[in-house]
Amino acid sequence: MNSNVTKIKLSFPIDGGVTELMIRRPKVRDMLVAEKLGSTDAEREIGMFANLCEVEPATIEGLDMADYLKLQKVYSGFLSSVPVMPGALA
Repeated sequence: MNSNVTKIKLSFPIDGGVTELMIRRPKVRDMLVAEKLGSTDAEREIGMFANLCEVEPATIEGLDMADYLKLQKVYSGFLSSVPVMPGALA
């Protein structure tokens, strides 16, 4: 499996038996696209997740909250896993 893609096993299947989502690491362009997709933070986040998982926003909206929290955790992990060189943020 590509190291830029993570599989998320859903605890509560959606859309006729979908039991997992694949999410790829975000790029800056994904953030720019998400900014145009919604007027609220929640709408932008759903748009971002849909884009990264290559599904429709309605699929993300249909997730159980427990599975949505898993998705948020993986996304947050992508953002925090970037190596930082000592002194780079000074």
